[in-house]
Amino acid sequence: MRKRDTMPTKKKSAAKKQQPPDRTYPKGVEVLSSKISFEGPVFRVVTDEVREPGGEAHRRDVVRHPGSVVVLAVDDAKSKRDPLILLERQYRHAAAQYLYEIPAGSLDPGEDPLVGAKRELLEETGYKAKHWSKLVRFYASPGFLGEWMQIFVAEGLTPGDAEPEDDEQIELFAVPLSELLREIDAGRIHDGKTIAATLLYERMRKHRQRVERAAARANGR
Repeated sequence: MRKRDTMPTKKKSAAKKQQPPDRTYPKGVEVLSSKISFEGPVFRVVTDEVREPGGEAHRRDVVRHPGSVVVLAVDDAKSKRDPLILLERQYRHAAAQYLYEIPAGSLDPGEDPLVGAKRELLEETGYKAKHWSKLVRFYASPGFLGEWMQIFVAEGLTPGDAEPEDDEQIELFAVPLSELLREIDAGRIHDGKTIAATLLYERMRKHRQRVERAAARANGR
């Protein structure tokens, strides 16, 4: 993997406290009681007593989070057939190891996801992008985690100066898509959002290429 530059850290504004959003539940679900069991700067843990479909009441401990944005940053300036993907390496204490990941970060409460994605890409990598498109939105672990993630594809990249948070020590790499796919196949990429974004993007690229080839054949008749 080709390393860019290890990025110096700069001070960024402290994480905002999230506000509890209003929630609607499907028919057959009733929250009987709810209390905050833990509240930190990034997320809170809520303990709910819930009557779920079927009529039984259960205790559910849920991590509430305002949501995250994920950026698959694609640089095809040198090769459209095998573009470079921006990849970060950083220590993740919850996993007790260094992980390779694409840029991502938490949204501020009420923040527009695209605005947040542009902010995270700039802060973590120093890059800006001309073209943005949504790839997929998903829940990473809905059994206990209320956080959703929105993945964007960022293209037309322009480099600049990064401004990571004080607790972020990030190494930045520019990795050919083909190499990243091989690393995923070999089981050496352990970050779920990176795996999902890369595989979905590759599937999208192949579909687009098939459509373009079919259009070229039709125009050639």
